[in-house]
Amino acid sequence: MAQQVLVLNATYEPINVCTLKRAVVLVLKNKAEVLERGARQLRSATTNFVHPLVIRLVSYVRVPRHAQRKISRRAVFARDGYRCQYCGASAHLTVDHVVPKSRGGGSGWDNVVTSCAPCNVRKADRLPEEVGMHPRSAPKPPPPDVFIAVAAPRQPKSWEPYLRTR
Repeated sequence: MAQQVLVLNATYEPINVCTLKRAVVLVLKNKAEVLERGARQLRSATTNFVHPLVIRLVSYVRVPRHAQRKISRRAVFARDGYRCQYCGASAHLTVDHVVPKSRGGGSGWDNVVTSCAPCNVRKADRLPEEVGMHPRSAPKPPPPDVFIAVAAPRQPKSWEPYLRTR
């Protein structure tokens, strides 16, 4: 956790988490500025540097939507708050296709939800209407900060002002 640095775009939008080494390089090349610094300093043979916790890019970087929206199990779990969308359980989580693939459903953000194993088995390859199991919230693409949560599950307090609150 201490070696990760939150990267904000020039517009203060969180876009990435990088290593401490990468953050220092960006600051030294004047491509980023330090917004939050740690108490300790980084030392080289000839000089001291601030320990960045949050940096902001000096120039705006256009983040491609397809790279930002990559689907993974961890991203689906984070989007759904690590809770089953059918019963609310937080154990034995899996990913469920609301409209099963065998019935023509896709694997996009609008058709996958977090499900506990018992609910997934109970729903099987049926539609929500057929079994009376509807997701608690409609599946949709997550906000960008979900990907920050996936990259850094344990986030320092210094990041809180820059991340969207849920």
